[in-house]
Order: sequence, then structure tokens, then C-alpha cells
Amino acid sequence: MDAARYSIMGSDYVGVFATATDRFVFVGSNLTEHNKKILSDNLKAKCIDLSVSGSNLTGLFSKANSNGIIISNLIEDYELKNLQKQDMDNINIGVIDSNLNALGSNILANDKIAIINTDYTKDEAKQIGDILGVEVISAEIGNFKTVGANNILTNKGLAINNRSTDSDKEYIDKLTGFDSIRTTANVGSFAIGFCVVANSNAVVAGDSTTGYELARIVDALE
Repeated sequence: MDAARYSIMGSDYVGVFATATDRFVFVGSNLTEHNKKILSDNLKAKCIDLSVSGSNLTGLFSKANSNGIIISNLIEDYELKNLQKQDMDNINIGVIDSNLNALGSNILANDKIAIINTDYTKDEAKQIGDILGVEVISAEIGNFKTVGANNILTNKGLAINNRSTDSDKEYIDKLTGFDSIRTTANVGSFAIGFCVVANSNAVVAGDSTTGYELARIVDALE
């Protein structure tokens, strides 16, 4: 698995700017072409422009897998229409009306499962499952409800935050079918989901992520 370290707009929290599937990387519309090329080339995926309420924080306000993309209700009509015009082989596009609108923070997903913040309602959980086409489980990991911000899940592996207990690891491993590895990123940050953009092809981590942290993330996701 390829790995790179990078920063976007001066931030090492690259995961707030993008959400990736194995074929697409959804990125803030106003990111530079160089930013987009770095993400696209490393992740071996096509960049799709997606701003939410004029923000480049696409990874914060959306979550995607190969079946669909779910977006915060903060998105403007014109932004949604721009997304719908792009060539994505008719994957599901859904907007969820929820107070927990930082979807990238609150949803951890791959093509088989979505683990979500326990504060989502049953109706919201159903919407998430329908749009992403997966089973949905409500859970905390390491006492974090923000499972998307604090963990990394792809179709090939799982990295969980360093605050996770042995029982957390055992439970999440059973749900996902992976042997997860506990780690930090960006020199000790528990917010590993926001320090990284990853898919089955590669990992792009924040520039301050240490070699040891990056090696653990790659090992987890391989």
C-alpha cells in the first residue's frame, strides 16, 4: 500500500478536506489543482468537486463509500446540483437532515458497514444505511462518539484510536472482520480519521504524522 504525508491549506488534518472511496475522492471545490492532483495520484482515484455551504471541509460534512455519498443538510441547492451533474456512475447521493451534521466526524464506513454516533436517531440511522447501502451499527470507540473523526476504516483494514480498550478492539474487530491496530497520527492526535484520507489503494496522512504512526496506519489498512 502506498503512503504519503501532506498538508492542505496549511493544515495537517487532511481528512477534513476530503472523503475517499476506492474510485473517487470528494474534495472541496476551492482546493488548488495541485492539492487535487496529489490526492488523486496517491489514492489512484478520480477527484470530484464538492463544497458544502461554500466550505472546503468536504471530509467534515460528508461520508462516502462505493455505494453512495451522504451529505450534511448545510449543502446549498446549487452545490448539490453541481455534484449531481458529475460522472459518478449513478452512485446514491443523499442529504440527511440532522443536528449531527458533521457527518465525517460521526460516521465510520466502508462498503459493508457503517458505525455511527450513538446519538443518531433510528430514523437517521436508517437513512444512513439506505444511502450507503450497508448495515448500520451505533457504537463508541475509545469513549469517542465521533467514530469517524477518531478511526479509519477502508475495505481492506481498520485503524482505531489509541484510547480504545481491549474490549473496544474486540467488539469493533468482530463487527468489521478486521484485526485492527491502535495508533495516533499527527504526533499523538487521537483524531486519526481527520489526520488521514485513505482508501484500499493508499494512505495520505498529515505532514506531521511520524514514521512510526504512518507505519502503524499502513499496517492496519493493509
